[in-house]
Amino acid sequence: MTDPASAPRRVAVIGLGVMGGPIARHLGHAGHDLTLYNRSPKRIALWREANPDIAVREANNAADAAEGSDVVITCVGNDDDLAEVVLGPQGVFTTLHAGGLFIDHTTVSARIARQIGVEARDKEIRCVDAPMTGAQAGAEAGTLTLMCGGRADAVAAATPVMSAYARRIVHIGKAGTGQATKMVNQLALAGVTAALAEAFRLAQAEHLDLDKVYEAISGGAAQSWQMDNRWHTMAQERFDFGFAIDWMRKDLGLALDEGRGLGLSFPVAALIDQLYADIQAMGGGRQDTSAILRRLPKRGVR
Repeated sequence: MTDPASAPRRVAVIGLGVMGGPIARHLGHAGHDLTLYNRSPKRIALWREANPDIAVREANNAADAAEGSDVVITCVGNDDDLAEVVLGPQGVFTTLHAGGLFIDHTTVSARIARQIGVEARDKEIRCVDAPMTGAQAGAEAGTLTLMCGGRADAVAAATPVMSAYARRIVHIGKAGTGQATKMVNQLALAGVTAALAEAFRLAQAEHLDLDKVYEAISGGAAQSWQMDNRWHTMAQERFDFGFAIDWMRKDLGLALDEGRGLGLSFPVAALIDQLYADIQAMGGGRQDTSAILRRLPKRGVR
């Protein structure tokens, strides 16, 4: 007997970028009935070309995507984009039925997540703010980690759907807490990445065998995901992949703004943000965040 919680649903995905595209693919392979909408129709054409085995309906706008859907998932750019596709005159909430489920995977401010949560409550829509970590590789592999804000019943309803593309799903608390947790994640990630780059430059300046250094330090307290996945690519000066500096600066801006609102200062994150701004000025905004190494001068490196 089929479990109703895991039964195929009518799911609309709005935003088919490097994260939303793979998410839609996993949902299609899980048997859900897909509707897609993207501001640029070209992305949908490319998605169809890459996934010819998945039947989809292409919507004209966000409201059209939500109409008749059981679940709407958004993965767009920023607060303004999210407000437009959810709360705008052609937004999701104009047509998503009472009892429907709305899941947002965009990294945005906790403020807009809370606002959408209130609007959803008034319309009797179950709402989850669920920013992601795991980067493009995690989206492609279906192994994302989701940090969720919203009512317990909404997260419970969303979990069977999100399990198609996420390995870890954690309910943090009320609306907005998912986004606040993503800020915590990004502050920690930025610090680890910057410190790793400085350690790497020291190893180079000392003319150490970089492979042996990695072997020695990756099994102890200094070990991290960044070290395991970026040490060797930094050695090759390869930065054309992964989580882009442009996106990290957006995320750090959200965290710094949130901190100011709470009377907190984050001097390390502010410095790292400036270093990333320098790399943007060098034309590296689309490079992986490990490209912070480019901002640290080489001394005695052969």
